[in-house]
Amino acid sequence: MAAPPVVLAIAGSDPSGGAGIQADLKTFASLGIYGAAAITCLTVQNTQGVRSFTPLAPEVVQEQIRAVLDDLPVSHVKIGMVGSTAIASAIAETLADFPGEVIYDPVLRAGAGQSLLDGDARTALGRLLDRATVLTPNLPELSALSDSSRATATEIDAAVAQLFQRHPHLDAVVVTGGHRDEAAGEIVDLLCQRAADGGLTMVEHRHPRLASRNLHGTGCTFASAFAACHALTGSYEQAFTKACAFVATLIAQSAAINIGHGTGPLHHHLARGN
Repeated sequence: MAAPPVVLAIAGSDPSGGAGIQADLKTFASLGIYGAAAITCLTVQNTQGVRSFTPLAPEVVQEQIRAVLDDLPVSHVKIGMVGSTAIASAIAETLADFPGEVIYDPVLRAGAGQSLLDGDARTALGRLLDRATVLTPNLPELSALSDSSRATATEIDAAVAQLFQRHPHLDAVVVTGGHRDEAAGEIVDLLCQRAADGGLTMVEHRHPRLASRNLHGTGCTFASAFAACHALTGSYEQAFTKACAFVATLIAQSAAINIGHGTGPLHHHLARGN
């Protein structure tokens, strides 16, 4: 039997199992990927929110990453919560010569609004953004990484173009649509890629907004699904379409299962065989 692709997740640990490294590994397993993990932070959280987080020493994060890259045939790296400016710099330095894809989900805040990064986000993450090949921000994260509120399609185009200009290594930006026009019955996710003429190409994925209290870890799951699907297909457009469908299916299948007293998790095992 052929060995599956290997994806390394670099992120914080969620003891309640819904987000972070736990969501990453569940996603990889559901999609037939071998997942490795380097932990950046220990969080104290549950479905009701993040109570606190403790970044690990940057050199410990580096050593985890190097141990994996020295041994396993990693083709893709997915980055989530980094937790500190020092860890962001350490990750960027460690991946400086990594030849594969780097998918970065810029986790700046928890779902309840708590900041998950010390210091100024744009300054702290500049080196990491320079190393990424793909970004998967939601609308507030896109705003934080650019210059102003990005509410309309034209403004999103301008914000993404700005990111491409600032970070020449970047090939694609996926703007997830869950935080955009939250009263609408439809979610529009966008895949933006560099065009040959220097402009942008845009692909939309539209799907119904599903009513569910179980949305904890959706951002982590989407970025990990994108990394996994790109590892399997080699195509940004196929990875985008498959990741969107995967998360939408999980939300629908998980809606009736209640675990915890807050925003419940997705149930990744329900995706097996789909």
